Amino acid sequence: MQKSVRYNEGHALFLSLLARKEGTKRGYLSKKTAENSRWHDKFFALYQNVLFYFENEQSARPSGIYLLEGCTCERAPAPKMSTAAKEPLDKQHYFLIVFGHDGQKPLELRMEEESECDEWVEAIQQASYSDIIIEREVLMQKYIHLVQIVETEKVAANQLRTQLEDQDTEIERLKSEIIALNKTKERMRPYHVNQEEEDPDIKKIKKVQSFMRGWLCRRKWKIIVQDYICSPHAESMRKRNQIVFNMVEAETEYVHQLYILVNFFLRPLRMAASSKKPSINHDDVSSIFLNSETIMFLHEIFHQGLKARIANWPTLVLADLFDILLPMLNIYQEFVRNHQYSLQVLANCKQNRDFDKLLKQYEANGACEGRMLETFLTYPMFQIPRYIITLHELLAHTPHEHVERKSLEFAKSKLEELSRVMHDEVSDTENIRKNLAIERMIVEGCDILLDTSQTFVRQGSLIQLPSVERGKLSKVRLGSLSLKKEGERQCFLFTKHFLICTRSSGGKLHLLKQGGVLSLIDCTLIEETDASDEDTVFGQLDFKLVVEPPDAQAFTVVLLSPSRQEKGAWTSDISQCIDNIRCNGLMTSVFEENSKVTVPHMIKSDVRLHKDDVDICFSKTLNSCKVPQIRYASVERLLERLTDLRFLSIDFLNTFLHTYRIFTTAAVVMDKLADIYKKPFTSIPIRSLELFFATNQNNRSGEHANDKSPRLARKFSSPPPLCITSRTSSPVPARKLSLHSPVSARVGGLDLGSPLSHQHHPHQTSQSASSKSRTPVPEPSQSSDAGGEMSPCRSPSTPRHLRYRQPGAQSAENSRCSVSPASAFAIATAAAGHGSPPVYANAERTCDKDFIIRRAATNRVLNVLRHWVSKHSQDFEMNGELKIGVVCLLEEVLRDPDLLPQERKATANILNALSQDEQEDVQLRIEDILQMAECPRAECFESLPAMELAEQITLLDHIVFRSIPYEEFLGQGWMKVDKTERTPFIMKTSQHFNDMSNLVASQIMTHTDVGSRANSIEKWVAVADICRCLNNYNGVLEITSALNRSAIYRLKKTWAKISKQTKALMDKLQKTVSSEGRFKNLRETLKNCNPPCVPYLGMYLTDLAFIEEGTPNFTEEGLVNFSKMRMISHIIREIRQFQQTPYRIEHQVKVTQYLLDKTLIMDEDTLYDLSLKIEPRLPA
Repeated sequence: MQKSVRYNEGHALFLSLLARKEGTKRGYLSKKTAENSRWHDKFFALYQNVLFYFENEQSARPSGIYLLEGCTCERAPAPKMSTAAKEPLDKQHYFLIVFGHDGQKPLELRMEEESECDEWVEAIQQASYSDIIIEREVLMQKYIHLVQIVETEKVAANQLRTQLEDQDTEIERLKSEIIALNKTKERMRPYHVNQEEEDPDIKKIKKVQSFMRGWLCRRKWKIIVQDYICSPHAESMRKRNQIVFNMVEAETEYVHQLYILVNFFLRPLRMAASSKKPSINHDDVSSIFLNSETIMFLHEIFHQGLKARIANWPTLVLADLFDILLPMLNIYQEFVRNHQYSLQVLANCKQNRDFDKLLKQYEANGACEGRMLETFLTYPMFQIPRYIITLHELLAHTPHEHVERKSLEFAKSKLEELSRVMHDEVSDTENIRKNLAIERMIVEGCDILLDTSQTFVRQGSLIQLPSVERGKLSKVRLGSLSLKKEGERQCFLFTKHFLICTRSSGGKLHLLKQGGVLSLIDCTLIEETDASDEDTVFGQLDFKLVVEPPDAQAFTVVLLSPSRQEKGAWTSDISQCIDNIRCNGLMTSVFEENSKVTVPHMIKSDVRLHKDDVDICFSKTLNSCKVPQIRYASVERLLERLTDLRFLSIDFLNTFLHTYRIFTTAAVVMDKLADIYKKPFTSIPIRSLELFFATNQNNRSGEHANDKSPRLARKFSSPPPLCITSRTSSPVPARKLSLHSPVSARVGGLDLGSPLSHQHHPHQTSQSASSKSRTPVPEPSQSSDAGGEMSPCRSPSTPRHLRYRQPGAQSAENSRCSVSPASAFAIATAAAGHGSPPVYANAERTCDKDFIIRRAATNRVLNVLRHWVSKHSQDFEMNGELKIGVVCLLEEVLRDPDLLPQERKATANILNALSQDEQEDVQLRIEDILQMAECPRAECFESLPAMELAEQITLLDHIVFRSIPYEEFLGQGWMKVDKTERTPFIMKTSQHFNDMSNLVASQIMTHTDVGSRANSIEKWVAVADICRCLNNYNGVLEITSALNRSAIYRLKKTWAKISKQTKALMDKLQKTVSSEGRFKNLRETLKNCNPPCVPYLGMYLTDLAFIEEGTPNFTEEGLVNFSKMRMISHIIREIRQFQQTPYRIEHQVKVTQYLLDKTLIMDEDTLYDLSLKIEPRLPA
């Protein structure tokens, strides 16, 4: 085997001779030796890309050879030396040659002349051929691109060749028909007769007849053309052309977005990855931007083809363009499959502060318009659905006999196949993009959001109340808070953390210095305070988070919600997140202690939770419970996941409750909940039950075996307490065994199996007494048996109950048994999140499998019903049978003799919520608006201040907006024929928008003089600007759309009277609510504003249409497309966020009556006729 590399020494000597004679650069340089770091003068000669060095200029043989291809050469700073040698070193100039391959040390050289040094550096840099290598890479990319184009052109050429052959055949057929017609004409031609001179009168008569025939013909053609212009076919063609024009505009915008992605992110990051100290490597760049450059080249070609078709207008043939696009869909497929991994790599790279700083510099470029990199990476995911909608609209206006019909249908079917995959990927990455967007909005940054397992739950605006001793509020301070909004906070809830931020005037978020990031594992939620507390001041709209961090002092955060419904939604979600954390932590810890089966292994052992089957398909993404998200599933499997007692994902629950109407009914869900309550063992697989209770007997038989186990001395994360009540007349009425308290090696575990009664076991009295000293118990009604000073201690799981610990007491070693997984399951599922601990009549019940599962099933049913009632109360208001069914089930739960106290309290709370009157009775309702519209008005526009007009417009818009029930957003009912019956409130919102816009236009056109019209326009622009300040962007669009109507926009004399400031303000408002780029400016504005807010509903309806088009609710196998449900739920959640925060605006009846007076409204034709009278058209 060859171990060395051979080379031609003679050829090397020949090249060295040429270098000495004809070299590009020759001269003496000082070379640093690697052995003793000394400098020696050598004679160097550069020839092409080879650098030789000799002992001196007369040497015949070179001392060394360096191949410079691929190296880099640059100036280097002088090394630090002692002060004695500083003067001679200052005269030296250093440069460094770094070779491109590993294992080769850099070559350090120096010389005295600076100009010579620069010449050497430039010569070596040219000899490295780096420019040629870069140019080669560029040429290779162009070559690959040209090869793709050639293949595409071959396909197009074959199609054109086929068309030409068909046309040649048609031409031959037409020629034969022409020859046949000519022969027929020859036979019918009359014999030639010599014409005599006609009379002049006859000529005049013929001339008049010819003129009349021409006039009649022109009149007939004019009627035909006018009839065609008014015909449905012409209207369809006009709409078709308009669709194509809009498509060209959208494609131009998309190509520009891809250009920004490639030139402002991809290529600069490639250069950054090639630097000396790269903040990102080339593999990560390739993973983030996979196929982005190729997609840009593809759409540049597609865009050029579209512009060429527009040049041939009105003949618009588009099918061949889509024929070019379809073969390239595999590029999109690779981009789609890589999208989730791309965002995960980006999130990981952002944890490097150097990369994050560099990325912010790129995003600060004016061309990005404040958009983030992940926004640009998502644009290709939405492009295919946009094409599908365009093709759907084109086919709607394309006749069935049209030559392009089949080609367009084929292109639509192919794009729909890819769109289904895209919708799934967008749904799976929605959480990552949401977290990254929130992290970028926070000025200080938030590293916890870069964790891709962190799931977003909800956000909203709450008021943080100041707290003093014992959690009491300073009522003097609250008045100024409510007026100045000093306590307004923007809150974000995730599955593991709760963020509290303030928003600056520029829309950026700032985390609170203290308590800005709350770990839910250290938090306890208190929903209802005592009657003597401050909730009576705020109508029970406040709730508390008691935070007990392990390394800091405990504190309390008091938050005030805008409404009871909003409070119920917040507390339900926070409670569920805390429950999930505690359940997972407790079960994991207990399983590690008592069984060889870990919780992840327990989940993996159940293939129904992660393996695809005929009735379910999973995604790669994990939900908040570390279980794979469902992509497709049958209704039965979804209901099974909803009632699985081992876990309950908050994101799955929210999605299910938002969208269950699409694939099932409320009655089916209620039947499933009732069945789980009555037959709880059907809700958990047999295999998991075996694993769950596998260690019970072992724990009972060997309960003293592991007393000294060091692993039992850990502090559990934040589990709920366990309360065991004795039936005897013990001086201690109840004992709370809190797993949150540190468990010493002497204590070991919790005694869940032995009785606690002194009467049953009198020989254990001493042990019980000593146990009382080490076990936290509530404040007794009479003195305890063991004396000593009591010190209060609060548990995060039971903040409202004082626990006392007696110092100095000794713990018994035989008064406990280890916590079994079954007991942990009962504790976690039955006790968490209800404020008070569970009370068992007999400790033996905790080891009863049937008792544990029944308690867990009851808790699950109550948990689902609590979320359902608190977040979706409209379901029960509109469905009386559903409400009766829930009440009957809850009453049956209350009759359960084994019901725990906290379960009884939770059941009573749900019943109270169902029996409450409408929560918003104190506010104006949409029915009141309809009644006001019938009342006569008494005010005119000139007498109403702009501020009052803007406030009342905002109030009316929000009342109409919040009246829309969430179920109307499902199924695109607003686009169906029976839309008035299916979505009456969306139709009312649309009608209200049109009425307000018509009112603005009508009021302006009622003025006859130019000055009055100009004053009205300026006042309406001022009203629109005040609406913007009130976050009423629907009102802004109502006014700006009225001012852009043709009847008003054409009034040049009126607009000439408008001031420049007003015109600039109107341009600013129009830019904010522009539909350009899918309302990108409005979306960014909504992201940076605090509720209350009235967004433009049409933006969300467009988003829902994007999701609905090309993505069915059910697969071909009949499975529910749950990825689509998840995307719909995200949009509905954002809409409801704005619906549930009311405005605190006083109702002005006189202004409202004016705004709702329909007698002032003119239709579009009347407005335009009036506009023509005011300013007639100029003659052509």
